[in-house]
Amino acid sequence: RRMFETFSFLPPLSDAEISKQVQYLLNNGWTPCIEFEDSAHAYTDGHGWANMDTSINAGYYDNRYWVMWKLPMYGCQNPDEVIAEINTCIKCFPECYVRVAGFDNIKQVQCSAFLAHRPASEAACAVDQRQVQG
Repeated sequence: RRMFETFSFLPPLSDAEISKQVQYLLNNGWTPCIEFEDSAHAYTDGHGWANMDTSINAGYYDNRYWVMWKLPMYGCQNPDEVIAEINTCIKCFPECYVRVAGFDNIKQVQCSAFLAHRPASEAACAVDQRQVQG
């Protein structure tokens, strides 16, 4: 029930929905990059002395360095290429989280990222369970 990146609180995205997000990256001139990590290392709920919970501190999180799947997809023009690589990554590492990041090669920064796959052992957090009770 952990939340990661954009859209992680939603049900799993379909290939068509992922494709639209990848097209957004491409339209902005960003390079898609696929990353993966296992459950034990994908989520960090504390940061040393600061004890920051990474699910609520956007832009500052220890788990920003996941394993990169191949190289960033420089020159990619078609979301189908990214979908194919995501599916291959999932096939090779089915119990890992997979995310897609968009990098700006001019500014040298990550501009966007979203969760593309959640392992079967980790159910998505229901939207109605994200509310603070009491």
